Amino acid sequence: MKTETGLAGAKKEFGLTLAGCLMLLLLIAGVARAQADWPHVAFSKDGTPISYEIQGSGEPTLVFVHGWSCDSRYWRAQLPYFSGNHRVVTLDLAGHGHSGTARTKYTMGAFGEDVRAVVEATGGAGVILIGHSMGGSVIAEAARLMPDRVAGLIGVDTLENIEYPVTREELEKMFAPLEKDFRTGSRQFAGEMISSRTDPPLREWILSDMSAAPPAVALSAMNEMMSQYMTGEAAKIFDKIRVPVMSVNGDLWPVNYEANRRHMFSFDAIVLKDADHFLMMDRTDEFNRALEEAIHRLSGERAGKEAAGPSSSGSSWQLSLIWA
Repeated sequence: MKTETGLAGAKKEFGLTLAGCLMLLLLIAGVARAQADWPHVAFSKDGTPISYEIQGSGEPTLVFVHGWSCDSRYWRAQLPYFSGNHRVVTLDLAGHGHSGTARTKYTMGAFGEDVRAVVEATGGAGVILIGHSMGGSVIAEAARLMPDRVAGLIGVDTLENIEYPVTREELEKMFAPLEKDFRTGSRQFAGEMISSRTDPPLREWILSDMSAAPPAVALSAMNEMMSQYMTGEAAKIFDKIRVPVMSVNGDLWPVNYEANRRHMFSFDAIVLKDADHFLMMDRTDEFNRALEEAIHRLSGERAGKEAAGPSSSGSSWQLSLIWA
């Protein structure tokens, strides 16, 4: 009788222990899920909090960097497509989205530190940095800061000609309407880069969103970015970056392959015919396929360089694609 009672007690204790373990596993899974779903914060070199999110799994990790007066929402159409096979990281640069706004100057170098802080916080290695518009300058700075962590760069409607000689007069002409009335001037500035074929609600969302950016942040970032083209730094920085570069561009502006290849480890471009500056939003399906192709080519290029050894550095691809 005592044996039966002891056996029943042991079974009961085992059942409670098993239930407790299951509850603990469910709790851990819930915490892990919450940690994955909620935004995170990393602190840039100057202490500015940088908001970022992580979705999916798989290598290489893709880090998406938005452009001037935009934020991480502009990559919304890429997240479902790429998070199935890659760990996808999106972030808000300082002064944008949900990140800190305490800086007095918004330089490309400081933005590069924002990206570095996020990559280091996520433990990324062998990452591909993807930057739209101004984000092309930002990912170049980030790659310079962490050469051991970056496998390649992909510009999105950017890096058409890193030798483009911006003059002081051109810069002042560009700034005048923005300084006079930022909301009106920025709507006009962005509107000229959006196709007339773009869905009207999307067009209005982009214009309203960008024109609502903090003027001080926007003007500082624009001045710092364009100053790099005045001084030649936009090209010189690529002399210090030894990773392959690609771009997925619309055809608003021609790509100067020769100028870029004078400075880049390697460079090529995929051009979407009749696409505008916001091609990742208004030509989603074509853009995602083109970006996937660029990622595959970058991964293959890097593997080939590593297999061939140091003597292969400095070469460039000879094939560019025009996507109808």
